[in-house]
Amino acid sequence: MVFSNANFPMTSDGRTYHVELKRGECANRVITVGDHARAKRMAKLFDPVPPVFEYTSHRNFYTATGRYKGVPVTVIAIGMGNALVDFFVREVRAVVDGPMCMIRFGSCGSLKGAHVGNFIVPDSAVGIFRNYDYFLPDNEGLLPYMITKPAPADSDVVALLENELTTVFGEEKVHKGLNINADSFYSSQGRIDENFVDHNEDLFDRIDKELPNAVSLEMENFILYHLANCSTTAPLAQKTAKKSISVGSTMMVFADRASNEFIDHSIVPALEMKGGRAVLEAIVKWQPHEDLHSDVGSVWEL
Repeated sequence: MVFSNANFPMTSDGRTYHVELKRGECANRVITVGDHARAKRMAKLFDPVPPVFEYTSHRNFYTATGRYKGVPVTVIAIGMGNALVDFFVREVRAVVDGPMCMIRFGSCGSLKGAHVGNFIVPDSAVGIFRNYDYFLPDNEGLLPYMITKPAPADSDVVALLENELTTVFGEEKVHKGLNINADSFYSSQGRIDENFVDHNEDLFDRIDKELPNAVSLEMENFILYHLANCSTTAPLAQKTAKKSISVGSTMMVFADRASNEFIDHSIVPALEMKGGRAVLEAIVKWQPHEDLHSDVGSVWEL
């Protein structure tokens, strides 16, 4: 596969460098997950017609595109972390015409209220990032971790997710609030690792003081929300809006950081299927205000 244009590498037929999709292979409604197995389970919920399009890139991004209740939908497994979210968002935005809805369906740790097996729907997210300068000489006046301002989700997408998940699991198992997106599973999530100098022993005290409404910790939502809010008008569409991506997310609670409980993974597949169907129900109810990518020549064309 030959790529050109070092600024935004693409093949001659328009495939992007990391996700490796081209126009007509990704729908305007996209669910992103970390785990390939989760994406493949969700793809089994798609309509039988047209056949599900599946593609795995050389960077191990897995894509499944089809229809759910007649509506074109894509599920993409990206792995974990902020950089992979950046690859995903920018590269699918580059090959889809019209406005988009992106929903992350992932896992998280809960900070208060939500128990293992519950769901969290973040209405906003902040980033907590390791301050690398603090760990170098001359660090006077610096803190070991930086906290961003909140980036908001789309209120309509949040409402759709909350409603569908509540219908399936009940109000007591669905929680909404501020999410924290850490740049590490370990140091910036307050996990103690005696093999490294992390200076995170008081991180939870700082979170309690500065982010009292935070309900969850994970590794992708802030970047997803941030990029959606930085998106410009949709390529080749009627340019009537300042941003072209509506965004939201929900996460299954895998770790209760207050009680130190971790999920029994034997229950995860069933939880994913029920939660995944609720996410699909939510995303097909999203109503854009502009024309979407043409069906003609696409993998979801009937």
